[in-house]
Amino acid sequence: MKKLFLSAAIALSIFAVKTASAQVSLNINIGSQPVWGPVGYDYVNYYYLPDIDAYYDVPARQYVVYENNVWVHRAALPSRYSSYNPYRSYKVVVNERTPWRQHTVIRNKYVSYKGRPSQVIIRDSRDVKYTKYHGPKANVTRVKVHSNNGNKKSFTKVKVKGNGKHHGNGKGRGRD
Repeated sequence: MKKLFLSAAIALSIFAVKTASAQVSLNINIGSQPVWGPVGYDYVNYYYLPDIDAYYDVPARQYVVYENNVWVHRAALPSRYSSYNPYRSYKVVVNERTPWRQHTVIRNKYVSYKGRPSQVIIRDSRDVKYTKYHGPKANVTRVKVHSNNGNKKSFTKVKVKGNGKHHGNGKGRGRD
């Protein structure tokens, strides 16, 4: 009976260790996302840009466009896209390694998003996790709150003051 109990305890501890290690492997790349990216995503590999039928590689900070029958990475969009404004266009999050290999599937799935207005973008978000994007006039205050059981909980209260550069009428092109 003791061997059975000991075996069960060992099995439960192994399961608990595996569960704990799965919780530790969380990927977050909020800081590397462009300010014109949509809010709500902690990790993004690529944005599919249906208005120009191209991609933006978030970790590499490059566009992926189709030129001369091949997909190429570029730091800036080619001149044929000079009227494209990422702040005012719809972006689709694609978390795959090389989405252009399934481009026909992705394009067909999101063709209805072409011409749609943009979602709420990181630059205009009031969410605390995007505080760094609000510029030097953001006023961040740390507040300590005690719960009934005596544990301290820390919350961040953010007040954002518009400075004209980040919270305008959305007509400016802006920068990454």
